[in-house]
Amino acid sequence: MFYQKSILSNGLTVISEHMEAVRSVSLGIWFKVGSRDESDIEQGISHFMEHMMFKGTAKRDAFAISEAFESIGAEQNAFTSKEYTCYYSRFVSDKLPRIFEILGDMVTSSLFQQDAINFEREVVIEEIARSEDTPEDHVFDLFTQAMFSTHSLGRPIIGTRDVVSSFLHDDCVRYQDRHYHANNCVVVACGHVDHDELVALCELHLAKLGTGTRNTRGVVDISQTDSFALLKKDTEQAHIVYGMPGIPLGDEDRFAASLMDTVLGGGMSSRLFQEIREKRGLAYAVYSTNVSFCGAGQFVVYAGTRPSNMMELISIVLSEIKRMLETGLTPDELERAREYIIGHIVLSMESTSHRMVKLGSNAISDLEILSLDESIRRYREVSLDDTMRVAQRIMSLSPTIAIISPLDEQEIRDSLVHMISGSKN
Repeated sequence: MFYQKSILSNGLTVISEHMEAVRSVSLGIWFKVGSRDESDIEQGISHFMEHMMFKGTAKRDAFAISEAFESIGAEQNAFTSKEYTCYYSRFVSDKLPRIFEILGDMVTSSLFQQDAINFEREVVIEEIARSEDTPEDHVFDLFTQAMFSTHSLGRPIIGTRDVVSSFLHDDCVRYQDRHYHANNCVVVACGHVDHDELVALCELHLAKLGTGTRNTRGVVDISQTDSFALLKKDTEQAHIVYGMPGIPLGDEDRFAASLMDTVLGGGMSSRLFQEIREKRGLAYAVYSTNVSFCGAGQFVVYAGTRPSNMMELISIVLSEIKRMLETGLTPDELERAREYIIGHIVLSMESTSHRMVKLGSNAISDLEILSLDESIRRYREVSLDDTMRVAQRIMSLSPTIAIISPLDEQEIRDSLVHMISGSKN
């Protein structure tokens, strides 16, 4: 096994991967809590908690936390997803005890002072406004809300103004008590790190974490998916996301789906990039991607184009999806995609940060952790028939379309209904 793993008496999981050739370490403290775990009156609190962990403990105020990292040359940050939250740092290996003490103090002893909450609410509200003013990002929120219209996965991670404005000290304390416990936590370090030392640091600095029940994920019901999410806004471009339910995390078809995605829109030689950008000049940015969650997934195509070109662009997307369903990949396309993905995997493994995120995201999601050789083998085993089967599994489903543009919503809706019905004939 290329990594070491220990489970402590309180249920906390510790994973390390030693890399002899480097002198740095990437450390992440992961909690299995994200926006899908929030109630209606908690929308955005997972992300808000991420902010608040940097705002002060009994030992350090916000400035002292930043100063503590920077005074020893460390990078630090955090991120929140729909399914987990991670607090991480990258640093020279001999700083591990110091870094762990700082991160441990943050995640176990943050004060959530009301004055800091009041201030940080305004920061997050500005972040919400920034997101809404970035249509190429906001259109993905609209798409996800439409696809998961009755599930918490559909909510934006960042939350809403009204709910974020209501957060108080007691809300943060209750949320921490419910989700920030040892059974919901995985500590991962990659680089020049000793596993026994890492375990000892976990026992010392995360002892305050209580035990609890690990958050579980179920299959997501998408039977009530909305077909369209259209927003009229004064923008220079029409921003389009076209997609359908995709491959969940851990699904055996994920390797074939990745290869199919690469051929359709995953690189500069992909069909969509060549047809839409290179041959017709209809877009600067156009790509497809798989987005996977526990119990659900999305396969999406994004493009930004001038409003006058929007319907032509969508018709090309529909045409390429139909071609994929009817003829699949060619042998040359499959091999090119295979080498493209394997090459990117190998190159990414030179980064301690990438390795830490790969290990942590799989461990916190209760997925199998594959070695580099095993991952390559899985991609090598995918056949043309596998990619055709996965194309049928995904692309034969009814689509959801999200668009932000300056055009009339009803006219867009009517045109899309006509276009989609025509593409099926």
